[in-house]
Amino acid sequence: MYHKQKLSNGINLLTVPVAGTEAVTVLALFPVGSRYETAKQNGVSHFIEHLMFKGTYKRPSTLDISRELDKVGAEYNAYTGRDHTGYYIKVSANKTELALDLLSDMLWHSKFDKDEIEREKGVIIEELNMYKDNPTMYVEQLFEELMYKKHPLGKDVGGTAKTVRALSRAEIIHYYNQFYNSHNLVLVVAGKIVKNTHQLIDKYFSLIKPKKFKPTFQKFSFSPKSTAEVLAHFRKTDQIHIAMGFPGFSYDDPRSPTLALLNIILGATMSSRLFTEVRERRGLAYVIQSGLNRYHETGNLVIRAGLDKSRMEEALKVIVEELVKIKKHGVTADELKTAKDNLAGHMVLQLEDSSAQAEWYGRSALLKKKIRTPQEELALYRSVKLAEVQKIANQVFQMPRLRLSAIGPYKDNSELKKMLKTSIMGICPN
Repeated sequence: MYHKQKLSNGINLLTVPVAGTEAVTVLALFPVGSRYETAKQNGVSHFIEHLMFKGTYKRPSTLDISRELDKVGAEYNAYTGRDHTGYYIKVSANKTELALDLLSDMLWHSKFDKDEIEREKGVIIEELNMYKDNPTMYVEQLFEELMYKKHPLGKDVGGTAKTVRALSRAEIIHYYNQFYNSHNLVLVVAGKIVKNTHQLIDKYFSLIKPKKFKPTFQKFSFSPKSTAEVLAHFRKTDQIHIAMGFPGFSYDDPRSPTLALLNIILGATMSSRLFTEVRERRGLAYVIQSGLNRYHETGNLVIRAGLDKSRMEEALKVIVEELVKIKKHGVTADELKTAKDNLAGHMVLQLEDSSAQAEWYGRSALLKKKIRTPQEELALYRSVKLAEVQKIANQVFQMPRLRLSAIGPYKDNSELKKMLKTSIMGICPN
């Protein structure tokens, strides 16, 4: 079980006792990410995440921060997404005070040193280049760009080399001052909860003065009159990397559990329909898998694959044929039971340590209307009926809403467009 309370300065605090562990994870989550940025600011949320580790007034350098954590064997890192940013420190429970002290110091007292900012621009640009050089990762960014065209959700979380270089210290600090405030913070302490945990939280977090700024974002709505679209990115390769998919559902959409089970059956495991048909039976791909992305008001289901260029059209036909089969005939009772069991087993493994528990409860508190325990969440999946899966497949797998991105030796979009029209639309016109 967990305990939730709001501190006097607006911080949402969750304490999550985890039996059988001597570790504790302190996680700080803020509702800020690339979707909150203007086009000019693109990448600033991610940039701030980097700068939090570059020194505080109490710990002036990166080395001062890392040395203090490394000497106690801590695990620590941060991440930025489209709609939230997280910072965590995992330590032995007898070092809880160090984790709270250091995390509070980084969040509220970072220096944002001008020289460090200029140095870090080069680091971030190299990080962006690294992702672009990895086609299996970059193709999904292209897919999101196509899915959320001309919308902040389609922007690269890290920004571009141009926007990163242009960011000034004043712009970074202004953005930080807007979004980093106590009312926006979800603080989670999960694992072995030592007796004086609440006193330590008061010591390091209760003095943070509240601000009244509440983040807002531009909502996305998918046009009902849309047509299938493609986006090709030129790279001279023998293997074509694709990401294709459809609009899905938000964090709180009641249809999300059904879509999650459909995703498992379709392509999330090595016994899924796509893996069996595309890779095992036909040898069309080494990598073939599907997954879900969820946001506040929307989401998507995406299929990723690495394909032989000479058999690209065949592979696309096979993938779409599998989608059509589910739309026409649904899935079997055995497939649905297996998907539910797979999800339950995955959830047990996923939540076996303090950091996973912190993420579960923290993201639920930050991104969803209601916090559900893993048991409550699992009950929703267990209640999904067979007919509901086919119904959701027909709602989601609508060919006019298909988006296909590809990295390969394409000079423009014309070849992909032709393939989409002749191969895919011929199989499934609706």
